[in-house]
Amino acid sequence: MEPENLTRVSEFILLGLSEEPEQQPLIFRLFLSMYLIAVSGNLLIILAVSSDSHLHTPMYFFLCNLSLVDICFTSTTVPKMLVNIQTQSKVITYAGCISQMYFFLLFAMLDVFLLTVMAYDRFVAICHPLHYTVIMNPRLCGLLVLVSWIMSSLNSLLESLMVLRLSFCADLEIPHFICELNQMVQLACSDTFLNNMVLYFVTVLLGGGPFAGILYSYCKIVSCIRRIPSAQGKYKAFSTCASHLSIVSLFYSTSLGVYLSSAATHSSQSSAVASVMYTVVTPMLNPFIYSLRNKDIKSALQRFSEMTAIKGTNILRLKKCP
Repeated sequence: MEPENLTRVSEFILLGLSEEPEQQPLIFRLFLSMYLIAVSGNLLIILAVSSDSHLHTPMYFFLCNLSLVDICFTSTTVPKMLVNIQTQSKVITYAGCISQMYFFLLFAMLDVFLLTVMAYDRFVAICHPLHYTVIMNPRLCGLLVLVSWIMSSLNSLLESLMVLRLSFCADLEIPHFICELNQMVQLACSDTFLNNMVLYFVTVLLGGGPFAGILYSYCKIVSCIRRIPSAQGKYKAFSTCASHLSIVSLFYSTSLGVYLSSAATHSSQSSAVASVMYTVVTPMLNPFIYSLRNKDIKSALQRFSEMTAIKGTNILRLKKCP
């Protein structure tokens, strides 16, 4: 089979989670519900933190950024999937596929970096409480987020440019609901050795490095908590990082689950189903984890809802006035 030149490739076929027509309405309703919950939940976190001056601290600054990234992360993949199901079309243009892959990698890597930055923030808060405000000053917080964006953008750009150099055969079917990097590389007819080397190198460096940083931070945190004499002090110190630890555990356990499921079954379809966990489910659950386990967020959400209700009542009264 003669390989088709990259410049002549105009579109790919996203096979999605299932090819059974009777399952499409259920998948559409399920993903639409999860998407709306993820967007509204993360948006509520951003609005609650922004409207409450008591939460204008480094911890909640990073949480706002994580919520924003999660909104963008799910918006990169789910809307296109919903449109494809609704229109009964599985086509995505070549430019659209490369764009989706770029932004998917960008926001996925940003999630990793922000979780690492949040772990460092909790380490400073618990192990160096007297110097916390000095170390985690607004300039450093802004710089950490900026560096996270720059590193993620450079990684996404590199991976996307590496895909642009590939040529593809006539088989342009992607057994996934998104243009996933690994699937794109597997479809290529040209030599992918360099792509695989870059992918493994980036995974070890930008995936393993932050994970090692998180582990180191929590090892130091546990060590510091154990030295606190009172049980109440230990509980208070642990409660400040319990929500973040839950999110980190959820993110990395689902990512590891996707890897293990794809390695065990060697099925792209199974890998696509498993990847739903970290692409949709994790961003959907993050707001619930923080709102249920964090008293400050609970109070802020309550005040925000009360304030919104009062404003709505005042607007109705003004409309009734002649």
